[in-house]
Amino acid sequence: MDEKALLHRYLNAARSVLLWKLEGLSEYDVRRPLTPTGTNLLGLVKHAAGVELNYFGRVFGRPFPEPPLWSTAQASPASDMYAMLEESRESVVDFYARVRSFADETIAALPLDAPGVVTWWSEARRDVTLRQILVQVSIELHRHAGHADVVRELIDGAVGMQDGNSNMPSVPESWWAEHHARLEEIAVASARALQG
Repeated sequence: MDEKALLHRYLNAARSVLLWKLEGLSEYDVRRPLTPTGTNLLGLVKHAAGVELNYFGRVFGRPFPEPPLWSTAQASPASDMYAMLEESRESVVDFYARVRSFADETIAALPLDAPGVVTWWSEARRDVTLRQILVQVSIELHRHAGHADVVRELIDGAVGMQDGNSNMPSVPESWWAEHHARLEEIAVASARALQG
């Protein structure tokens, strides 16, 4: 496998995880904010679309046709991190599919050393290559896949890297409750030791 194909494979793995985390959940649960900053599963997918739209579009002079307002500098704060009431799950997922196809066209059309400019980065580091952007976007999407994993676990206890691979130890369900209690005891004892 050549380098571009390998980098693209890692990007696709993160894309797949983000979408998989939506499966089997109600409309409420995919939109449900589970952190103080409002992190939610459908918002993570929408954000990923904006990330790819800009990094594989604007950076290489290939603007996405008719970008939504939420993906521009004029957007309201965090408007790319949640689906508005009129945005259905299907519309967000379909939009992300269009953006992924658009990004894949950029990846296919350009060599890894193709130059680009990330205008929203500091001047000292804004000159990039497709290779750097493939790594950057893959890292960002994998980070958000980790967020999605935690949010999904908070919703219904489901964990894992991909369908059929939890990447978790094979232990009885009761073990996790005992493990959690053990960690809480350690945290409390540690805090007390530092106070005393």
